[in-house]
Order: sequence, then C-alpha cells, then structure tokens
Amino acid sequence: MFNSYTETTLKYYPERCINCKRCTQVCPHGVFEGGESTVVLAHPSACMECGACALNCPVQAIGVQSGVGCAWAMISAALRGKDMDAGECSCGEDEGSCCRQNSEKSTIER
Repeated sequence: MFNSYTETTLKYYPERCINCKRCTQVCPHGVFEGGESTVVLAHPSACMECGACALNCPVQAIGVQSGVGCAWAMISAALRGKDMDAGECSCGEDEGSCCRQNSEKSTIER
C-alpha cells in the first residue's frame, strides 16, 4: 500500500531528459539539481507533489500525481482555514517532512 508520508508518486525518466533545467527552476523544494548531461533527482523525498516539474518538462521526463502529497495538505489546510505553522499538517511531522521545512522557513521569514 502507498504511504504518502514516506513515499511520493514522483517518477523521473533520465533517458528522456534534454537538460533544459526547467525542473530545477520551478521546484520549490530543490528536488532536482543540474547535471552534466541530464538533471539529477537529488532529493526525491523532499517532493511535495505539486506537479510544477512535470508541467514544465517539455519532453515528459517527469511524472507526478499531483494532489496526493504535501502540496495537497497545504491547499486543504488553507481551504479549511487551518494554519500549517500551528502543527496542523497532515503530510507527516518527521524531520524530512516538507511541512516541517515550510514551518521552519515561515518562522525564519517572519
């Protein structure tokens, strides 16, 4: 069974990659990094499954099922009037959790 707290639906097909680096520019969590001939899937567990990388990849080298991970939890919380910084995250509270990273980032920016 798929565990959305520890797994993501992110799929990367490096054989299709043309190294345009669009994914590195649009990913809010730095999941991809530039490489010599293709981008590198450097931090897959940081993926919040927003779908920006897949939508911006001109050769469909990336696939992700948006609406199932941390991005969905954030959107749902906003729609319900919940505060993600108040510990009401539903995508996991471990150190690698994107919500924890966002909470820490939000706190620093205040």
